[in-house]
Amino acid sequence: MKTVAAFFVFVFLTIVAVQGQPRFGRQRCLCRGAGVKMVQPMFIEKVVIHPVSPSCGHLEVVVTLKNRRGQRCLNPESLFTKHIIEKIAKKSAQSNM
Repeated sequence: MKTVAAFFVFVFLTIVAVQGQPRFGRQRCLCRGAGVKMVQPMFIEKVVIHPVSPSCGHLEVVVTLKNRRGQRCLNPESLFTKHIIEKIAKKSAQSNM
């Protein structure tokens, strides 16, 4: 009888301990590090901006390169990236009018 009671106490304490832990211990960002400062504009096929979110604590700008050259993360603090973000914002503002 004591072992059954001890088992239930152990299960109860385990459930309480698991519920109190955060689900994501680490952030799940796409980019590691600051990213590159510039990419040749003629090689850019697509630009995706990932805003700050609960899963990643900073802005991420990911460009897909033409001819299957892969993806690159751009440094959001670089002038090149800020210029691209401004162009995208202007383009979306014009299309919303």
